[in-house]
Amino acid sequence: MSTTFQESNVAQDRIIFFDTTLRDGEQSPGATLNVEQKLLIAQQLARLGVDIIEAGFAIASPGDFEAVQKIAATVGTENGPVICSLARAIKADIKAAAEAIKPAAHGRIHTFISTSDIHLKYQLRKSQSEVLEIAQEMVAYAKTFCDDVEFSPMDATRTDPEYLCQVVEAAINAGATTVNIPDTVGFIMPSEFGDLIKLLKQNVSNIDCAVISVHGHNDLGLAVANFLEAAKSGARQMECTINGIGERAGNAALEELVMALHVRRTYFNNLFGRPTESTEPLCNIDTKQIYKTSRLVSNLTGMLVQPNKAIVGANAFAHESGIHQDGVLKNRLTYEIMDAKSIGLIDNLIVLGKLSGRSALSSRLKELGFELSDQELNAAFVRFKEVADKKREISDRDLEAIVNDEIRHAPEAFKLEQVQVSCGDRAIPTATVTLMMPDGQEITDVSVGTGPVDAIYKAINLIVNVPNQLIEYSVQSVTAGIDALGEVTIRLKHPDVGTLSGHSANTDVIVASARAYLSALNKLYFALQSPTAKIGDREKLKKEAAL
Repeated sequence: MSTTFQESNVAQDRIIFFDTTLRDGEQSPGATLNVEQKLLIAQQLARLGVDIIEAGFAIASPGDFEAVQKIAATVGTENGPVICSLARAIKADIKAAAEAIKPAAHGRIHTFISTSDIHLKYQLRKSQSEVLEIAQEMVAYAKTFCDDVEFSPMDATRTDPEYLCQVVEAAINAGATTVNIPDTVGFIMPSEFGDLIKLLKQNVSNIDCAVISVHGHNDLGLAVANFLEAAKSGARQMECTINGIGERAGNAALEELVMALHVRRTYFNNLFGRPTESTEPLCNIDTKQIYKTSRLVSNLTGMLVQPNKAIVGANAFAHESGIHQDGVLKNRLTYEIMDAKSIGLIDNLIVLGKLSGRSALSSRLKELGFELSDQELNAAFVRFKEVADKKREISDRDLEAIVNDEIRHAPEAFKLEQVQVSCGDRAIPTATVTLMMPDGQEITDVSVGTGPVDAIYKAINLIVNVPNQLIEYSVQSVTAGIDALGEVTIRLKHPDVGTLSGHSANTDVIVASARAYLSALNKLYFALQSPTAKIGDREKLKKEAAL
């Protein structure tokens, strides 16, 4: 159960986790999510146990506002996480944020303004005194809507330290209950971050009236190290994302921070006023939900997790070296510092087959944490039977892929009816594709290409006729074995909409490739129909919000 803001603002013996996957994480190129996808992720973040969900930037677009409001109403329950919306230090932004989070039992407004000399000179074109006045006024304005107000001096780590102390003190005096210190450009070194937190604690007279938070980007690969050093010096809230996704090189990765605190409890305990050997967790996160959350975010955003990624990468618990394998077989502790089961990664148990019925599938999906409507279960069951006819044994990871592929996709304007390819070392790759169009008409076309996937995509483009640029194509297996499901992720670009992703899984990677491409094209089609989804001001606002 997540802790409410009243409790979290006095907690100094643990770390408060503020998840910004749905705000900063969505700023990753191609990671745009629709409202329903954001809600699915928010529900899983609540199961994970995050304390605060930054659900979006309400003023950015009607879609962003709707997503924050829906998450606030659905996930922001009395015993659920705090639901937060970002807002520039502008009255219109703050008012929109307040309205969006209103349905939540516990809401937070997170307002920010730049404070570094370079931002003041080139971005805001304002003096230090002007920004100081704005910060005070806007925090006080936010306080009229919400008791829980967070303030961020953007680019804090490149801000004059004396001025930073003034701004932070003024924000707390105006009512800020959390003050966030963002390393906006991933510039600072760990020891410097620790020293900066100490400086604030020593020079801001009212610093004990607020929780000190940290936010940081991974441009130099130091975000997690920076946060842990800041925690040693007194920071008690960490703003991070699942899989470390986010602007540029991404944010500090939640799973890495959580497991660092979990595995090295004896190192951190004394720093939190606990006995060295205490086994009490240092945060509220349910570590067994980590792997599942990582997979969900990866599937819905199209942001693949690199194999050697710490904690959740495919190779994180794999051993290739003979010496390592021998040691692990004798005692896992020889080369493993954590149990794979602690993040929810269990052995690939075979649980279902083609003779399994609907109730067995429903029961197993519930055990895996999937809450499906009757209609969604029917669709998943049909797809399950199709896969089971081709794959004798169905694993939990296969079930996750089936649900993510069949249930959690964008609305379909163009639906794949048939795809057939002809290729070989002495043949010209040729694809025949039949699509169901938005008006119900079936259209078939044929194309050749440099390979079967290229031929499919060219044939689809002839039918759909929506200009786009394919910028990434990747395929990976869900499980080991020749009959494994293949997951295909693609990214395409359009000048008016930006970058969009598509994802699909199938035992036939050719079919998965076609479905993944259509998934992205469907997103593009609906985005082009809706002026509010176009890039323009929305993307400009989100860039300004890259704390």
